[in-house]
Amino acid sequence: MSSESIALVMTGSKKRRIKDLLMKYGVTTGGSLVLVALLLIFFYLLYVVKPLFHGASIEPLSTVQVPASDRTAWLGSEEQNEIGFRFGDQGQVSFFALKAGNGFTAGQLITKQQLAGGISSVARSHGDEEVIAYGRADGRVEILRPGFAVSYPNDTRVIVPELKHPFGDEPMQIDPQGKPLRLLALEAGSDKMVAAALTEDGRGVMTVLSGEQNFLSGEVEWSSSNYTIPTLPRHVDQMLMTPNLRTLFLREGNRLSVYDISKPDDITLRNVLEINAQGGNVTKVALLSGASSLLVGNDNGVISQWFEVAKGGKREFTHIRDFAASGPVSELAVETHRKGFVATTSKGTVDFFHTTGETRLLSEQLDARDLNGVALSPRNNLLLVEQGSGIRAFTVDNAHPEVTWSALWQEVWYEGYPEPQFVWQSTSASNDFEPKLSLVPLAFGTLKASFYAMLFAVPLGVAGAVYTAYFMSPGLRKVVKPTVEIMAALPTVILGFLAGLWLAPLVEDNLPGVVLLLVVLPLGMLLTAMAWQTLPERMRQRVPEGWQAILLVPVLILIGWGAFGLSPLLETLFFHGDTRIWLTNEAGVKFDQRNSLVVGIAMGFAVIPTIFSIAEDAVFSVPKHLTLGSLALGATPWQTLSRVVILTASPGIFSAVMIGLGRAVGETMIVLMATGNTPIMDFSMFQGLRTLAANIAVEMPESEVGSSHYRVLFLAAFVLFVFTFVFNTLAEFIRQRLREKYSSL
Repeated sequence: MSSESIALVMTGSKKRRIKDLLMKYGVTTGGSLVLVALLLIFFYLLYVVKPLFHGASIEPLSTVQVPASDRTAWLGSEEQNEIGFRFGDQGQVSFFALKAGNGFTAGQLITKQQLAGGISSVARSHGDEEVIAYGRADGRVEILRPGFAVSYPNDTRVIVPELKHPFGDEPMQIDPQGKPLRLLALEAGSDKMVAAALTEDGRGVMTVLSGEQNFLSGEVEWSSSNYTIPTLPRHVDQMLMTPNLRTLFLREGNRLSVYDISKPDDITLRNVLEINAQGGNVTKVALLSGASSLLVGNDNGVISQWFEVAKGGKREFTHIRDFAASGPVSELAVETHRKGFVATTSKGTVDFFHTTGETRLLSEQLDARDLNGVALSPRNNLLLVEQGSGIRAFTVDNAHPEVTWSALWQEVWYEGYPEPQFVWQSTSASNDFEPKLSLVPLAFGTLKASFYAMLFAVPLGVAGAVYTAYFMSPGLRKVVKPTVEIMAALPTVILGFLAGLWLAPLVEDNLPGVVLLLVVLPLGMLLTAMAWQTLPERMRQRVPEGWQAILLVPVLILIGWGAFGLSPLLETLFFHGDTRIWLTNEAGVKFDQRNSLVVGIAMGFAVIPTIFSIAEDAVFSVPKHLTLGSLALGATPWQTLSRVVILTASPGIFSAVMIGLGRAVGETMIVLMATGNTPIMDFSMFQGLRTLAANIAVEMPESEVGSSHYRVLFLAAFVLFVFTFVFNTLAEFIRQRLREKYSSL
């Protein structure tokens, strides 16, 4: 070899080495970047989700000394947590600064005043219109509420506390006989107020105050009506009224009497309940936010929740769950617009609970036991606790109390529901809505949609791939394979659009024909194959080898046309002319137009190209010497297919199925448009569903950034990510085992 030839060979080898190195580092870098991207996605999702599982905590903010000779009737603060207030049960009213600002120092007493004497009782409302009422010795009631006037002198924000009389400056007469009011309960709305009282001589009286705006003066004119409450208990310890002005509760020791006051001229006793916990006595009863639930504190540290449940056509208050406080319960304070509450005990502890999560979030031991009052701010981020003559303020970090493991993955008994259930209902028009954030219906819907899609796609995709790669002629394969693969380029939004607006009504109108088609289509193919085998050899040889599948096209079209043509006749003969009504009334099966059957067909149509393409390549790549050797030894084509080809290609076929499943699990647009998008748990193919991916697409635009709803949606994405990752890892492990097992062939 000449020196020039040697130089050329060395130059070519050097170039190949450089190309090999570039390819090696390029592939390595690309693979590493893919792994880095996956890790970044994983840790970002974890970063957003992690605050959901932070426990509650409190930090001291300030302390104010408020010398008082009476017990606390109402403790609270304005919305910005800058000024707090205290109403005593004998009419002592104090305003104090919680933070430095407005010309005050933190903990400074701003103003203090004493209402006129003769106070015999006190009560506060719990609805959106929060007021406090003082019962007088002459049977009258003075109604007040704290006000905070905001002004901006010299561009400086100034808050001035004041007392307001929302229903007029003059006290309202509750008892026409003018007797002292021993106990009092009231609730107020924008144009109506109801006050119920127990007089000193044991009578129950109620006054309804209605307001009507004068269209000339614009002033609200109030008119009152007095009523009598019948059949009172002997000794009433506590009175409560629901903000909807329909129910009145009277507690006598451990017994609770429930009155229906929706018709003031016909007040009736609905029920009498024993509400104490086993081995304990009731110390305090409070209404949870929304007033659908009762919280009952006991001297043995048990706090029970009660709400109405439908039983035998009636709604009755039912014991739902218990919470364990750190000691005998002395006071209860509920959160605003959330289902949480705070309990203080005689041991000097403060416990935070949430009813939906069924958990105690925090237990904090304070340095004193004489806790006289407790309250939460309107935004639930400030805690006020009265200890002796001082009021301590704590900042509260409790952003996501409703999200717990049990609320996400276990059955929860929600307010008003007949039994514990898995429910996803993240929003409502009500401010007192109880969030229902169970991920179980979404995970169930994801698996259900994937199951029906794979039930449709796997047999067609795998069988079509095997036939195309093994039996079909090369000329026909060159047409069929690209045609099926190009189906993967169809946008899923188009498939979802067609499924929702065309396929779903078609299935509903021809349901007997669709079911018949599922039976007669494979049967017709088998009968056609049997008929083909009975034909004379000369006729069969006229069709080129590998082109026989073309003969099935007119058969399938004819079978489909016949099945849909017979659908109205079958509906008339067997289903009284309407299959949907028959399913609902006779079979007891609910039918939604956009159901799992439609999703399975549409999503299966999207998954088939993926399964077909990978499986077909796997079968076609089986070495020819294996098949030829098997045939040479006397095996039939079917024996060769089942004993050699399928086993050798099984890792690739398995990968095709797993990749198709991953595509089905993560599908969004088809599920979003082809189902009723209802998060229900029903195995029926005629019911809708909601998947994790579709739920994220629907609700993420409307969720508040940083809210529990927002973070739970990211948790759903995290669950989907982990599920896909674990499933693909397991699938890869199985594929490798199959490859090792059958590689010796």
